[in-house]
Amino acid sequence: MRSNTVSADEMLKLDNQLCFAVYSASLAMTRLYKPVLEKLQLTYPQYLVMLALWEQDGSMVSELGERLSLDSGTLTPLLKRLEANGYVARVRDVADERRVHITLTAAGRKLKTRAANVPGCLMAATQCSVPELIALTQQIQTLRDRVKKAA
Repeated sequence: MRSNTVSADEMLKLDNQLCFAVYSASLAMTRLYKPVLEKLQLTYPQYLVMLALWEQDGSMVSELGERLSLDSGTLTPLLKRLEANGYVARVRDVADERRVHITLTAAGRKLKTRAANVPGCLMAATQCSVPELIALTQQIQTLRDRVKKAA
């Protein structure tokens, strides 16, 4: 859709808004994941934290926040809940006690095996092939990076 060939009324239609397409797709994705993640006793944001930790165990809270685009006010309660559920431990850095590392517990590492079916559920629900999902993910990441840079 090019603004020089489309009327202002067309440009302001809800269904022509990229922001609404991304927002509503995000809501739909969260709803899709909800029943799958409930079996793992995780919320969607907790699942994202676990994904990041399965990639890099022992991350600092600040690194997790940056990786997930979450501020400490949002991330800290998530981590406390994951700790209460026995999936992670918070460990203060001995050299600098202001730094807190998040490490997976044995239960947190074991949960990765149970979560292995989650991506397959997404593929089945979206009816997308692996190459399609990879391409979509890359396009959305590029869009995200451009928007972050512009903001």
